[in-house]
Amino acid sequence: MTRALLSIGSNLGDRWAYLKEAVSALGGTVSGVYETPPWGDADQPAYLNAAVLVRDPAAGAGAWLERARSLEAAAGRVRDPERRFGPRTLDVDVIAVWDDDKPVLSDDPELTLPHPRAHQRAFVLKPWLDIDPHAELPGYGSVAGLLDTPELAADTHALTPRPDLRIESEA
Repeated sequence: MTRALLSIGSNLGDRWAYLKEAVSALGGTVSGVYETPPWGDADQPAYLNAAVLVRDPAAGAGAWLERARSLEAAAGRVRDPERRFGPRTLDVDVIAVWDDDKPVLSDDPELTLPHPRAHQRAFVLKPWLDIDPHAELPGYGSVAGLLDTPELAADTHALTPRPDLRIESEA
């Protein structure tokens, strides 16, 4: 069984609708929704972020990347090479993939696994804990432990839970 942890976010247009549409297309178990300040490029609106744990016995790591890009395209995402961390209608990142409960590791520039900056992003890690309080980021250890580091403390406090924006989970 292949499973993957995907991080989804939106800060343009109907942010809530983009997240709901992505979760509807993906299925899986979804976290709570958080309003978060932008990361890497402060001159843009706040994001709505969530995490989704998905399973598919036939999907490999590359298939999750294809699904992510397809969802982004359907949401009208436009990539601006001048603003790598700029605003977007929908961002779907493949954070980690497991095949038969073994982490898939990849240094492919198209799909590095685990995601090379996940350990630095509270907006990825905190929603992940909603789904799995014992989560482990391959190569970095306990997600809860990562969130307790001084490097992420300020980012963690900047996340605003949005219980009014609940996305129904299949689990």
